[in-house]
Amino acid sequence: MTRYPAGRSGGPGTTLARTAFPAALRHLRRRALTPPRRRVDPTVRGFAPAVERARPNLERAGHGFLDGYTLAMTSPGPHALADALGGLEPERRGFAYEGAGMALAVLDGMPFSHGRHLASFLADGGEQHVYLVHVGAGWALAVLPRSRWYAALRGVEDPVLAWLAFDGFGFHRAYFRTDRHVRARVAPWVDWPDRDPTGYARHAVDQGIGRALWFVEGADPDRVARTVATFPASRRADLYAGVGLAATYAAGLDEDGLRRLRAEAGAHAADVAQGSVFAAEARVRAGEVTGETERVVRVLTGLEVGAASRLASTTRPTEALVDGAPSYEAWRRAIREQCPGPAPLADASRGPGPHAGPR
Repeated sequence: MTRYPAGRSGGPGTTLARTAFPAALRHLRRRALTPPRRRVDPTVRGFAPAVERARPNLERAGHGFLDGYTLAMTSPGPHALADALGGLEPERRGFAYEGAGMALAVLDGMPFSHGRHLASFLADGGEQHVYLVHVGAGWALAVLPRSRWYAALRGVEDPVLAWLAFDGFGFHRAYFRTDRHVRARVAPWVDWPDRDPTGYARHAVDQGIGRALWFVEGADPDRVARTVATFPASRRADLYAGVGLAATYAAGLDEDGLRRLRAEAGAHAADVAQGSVFAAEARVRAGEVTGETERVVRVLTGLEVGAASRLASTTRPTEALVDGAPSYEAWRRAIREQCPGPAPLADASRGPGPHAGPR
């Protein structure tokens, strides 16, 4: 199987990203390539009203993303970008790194670009938020021609984390083309000329769509479950994995809401837990664990956040393939199998949620 979308290797030390761009060029780049803030406004996007407790978290996520995108477009190099991102409040910082990942991949994917902005940043400044940077790079795929994808992702060299770029692509499609890819449930890969050459990419894309559902449905577990139930049963496990990741990383729900999410997921509660473990690892690696992170991880996985992070790091493969399958899927499977899961719900008589479909 092709190690797509991994790029060529190469030393970042001589890249364009280390060169100080003239201030006028950086200003022009920002004006030409940075989207307006209203594009991430949930009301403008027509999303469902957010759960009151979660609304500030969802809004910070969108604004943080654009902050990071803008900083990357105007930064003279990776060190300056890392310093600027480090100055943001912790609640926005991870999303800002995701935005920065998109901007850097867009710059690498522009015609006549010979830079390796993304590779430079991952080597010097982006290591702690490596997961979010890879996801952000996938957003670039949604705004660049297919012919520029390889160039945009040449800084993505990890054969396992490379799949996160397709997660980011799926999130962008669901967030900005909600009617087509959420309401009408049109799979994004049907628009690809070769109809998904990798086979596995569609699973990663659906994980990103699941993350977006958390925002589209305003972090309401009931609405999320009803929407997931409208998708074919074969796509729901991946969607719920994305939901679990977003519910943990963005947070905002109280314990009752989280338990309702578990109940509604039904047979897919293990997929929710797997996504939550991924989010725990991202938070721990970045040193940005909050009290909310600890509570959400405990409710959705049955693990303390440190244990969840260790589960993710110790089960992560290093090769592109494991027993002939993409290592990213082997990683997710190992987490599902080894995560103990939360304690049974108090009202065990409920059984699986009414919207949960079969595996």
